[in-house]
Amino acid sequence: MKMCPKVILEGTRMTWKTEIAFALNAHPRVVGPRKYRYHSPIISAEWGAFTNEPWGRGLIDFAPAEEAQAIETYRTWLRLMELQRYASWIIDRFHISTMAFQARENGRRLDFGWLEHGLDQLGFRLVFCHRPDESFVEARERRLKISGNPAQYDDLSVFVAEQAAMRALAERSRLPSLMLDVSDDDPDAAADRIADWLWATDGIRARPPTF
Repeated sequence: MKMCPKVILEGTRMTWKTEIAFALNAHPRVVGPRKYRYHSPIISAEWGAFTNEPWGRGLIDFAPAEEAQAIETYRTWLRLMELQRYASWIIDRFHISTMAFQARENGRRLDFGWLEHGLDQLGFRLVFCHRPDESFVEARERRLKISGNPAQYDDLSVFVAEQAAMRALAERSRLPSLMLDVSDDDPDAAADRIADWLWATDGIRARPPTF
């Protein structure tokens, strides 16, 4: 059986999304057994590709004047995925992150119903990675050891509020969704739980097109 999982990982920072994405991309029950390493798509809306500067704006934190560019980018991603529906796609942050950021920072309520319809037709699954509010303190201590900008973690209420906003958006999503508690801080175990869920919900095989 060809394995073509399509998973969107969402959540605020310090919820292991990127580590889980890499674990899924090498998981034998998600992408099949591998005897050697090769590339399969992991993409992210966090790429700061809209501006020519380190950590520049991108698909999540675009400026109001860049909204048309962002929407066109989402339409392009969706079309690319439609053209390659028999590929696996693992996404580290996508439209839920965009909606949460734009509502908070720019007061914009974006309607991504068309995008979710297309993603649903392709068989995408949404995994919302979350942790109890009090566990952010310990998570910050780990992050400070590797962060190049530690000041951004001074106020943990920012992440608690963002997590709540993103969870509300995830709960309203039309995509099949898994609410994944990552407070055990074990990305490999999280990938195992996602694999179990994908198999239980027929999320491993590609969905054939409907005409």
